[in-house]
Amino acid sequence: MLKQRAYVVHPDDNVATALDDLTAGPISLLGETLTDCLGVQSAIKLGHKIALKNFKTGEPVIKFGVKIGETHKICKAGDWVHLHNMKSCYDHRSNEFDPDSGATREKDVYR
Repeated sequence: MLKQRAYVVHPDDNVATALDDLTAGPISLLGETLTDCLGVQSAIKLGHKIALKNFKTGEPVIKFGVKIGETHKICKAGDWVHLHNMKSCYDHRSNEFDPDSGATREKDVYR
């Protein structure tokens, strides 16, 4: 197993979470993933998101099995995913979450 690691929370996720401060290069993927490694493009801090796929502009970012945002720039697999290339779906309407899934209880919040 590689020393650098990231965790995929849910099988539908298209981002992983860094379990270490990562440097560019190969990392191990743990959790709910069919792939055991990925190449990281640049340094990514502990707790930050890593793209598991190539994203076009406007695509949903899925973590915990729910949409948490969408890209506003193209991202490649292995890129750092954060506010510089995605926009959060959280707003004042989505402040009530399901305790099991983390999904908002309001149905139209992500339109």
